[in-house]
Amino acid sequence: MAVASVSKVTAASSESFDAAVREGLERASKTLRGITGLHVVEQKASVSNGKISEYRVTMEVTFLLED
Repeated sequence: MAVASVSKVTAASSESFDAAVREGLERASKTLRGITGLHVVEQKASVSNGKISEYRVTMEVTFLLED
């Protein structure tokens, strides 16, 4: 029987929400082993001079616990 855990991760990108998700997953993969999925919980953006300057996502990363 497998047991999983969920870790909340927040990441940002100046390019897009998609890029922020990819950045967050890439960074989480350096620390967490056995990642099986993720769920984007929230998307936010910082605005400067009427334009989006930073895309931010908060996501829950699911990974299997090792024996």
